[in-house]
Amino acid sequence: MKFFIAFLVWCLLAVICLPVALLALVLFPFVWLITLPVRLLLVVIGAAFALVKAILFLPARLLGCR
Repeated sequence: MKFFIAFLVWCLLAVICLPVALLALVLFPFVWLITLPVRLLLVVIGAAFALVKAILFLPARLLGCR
């Protein structure tokens, strides 16, 4: 579904302004590569918070509290 919406937006941009649409098509892989480390860092931070939460709630789980 996201691909379809992105494709429709790109087609609309191509109708309105073809050079900008082609520039967006060429620059998209570079933007994806630049944002990849940021996304990986966010995954690591989320995992660290999940680990801290699991450690903090471990005594309550061992006692059987829900």
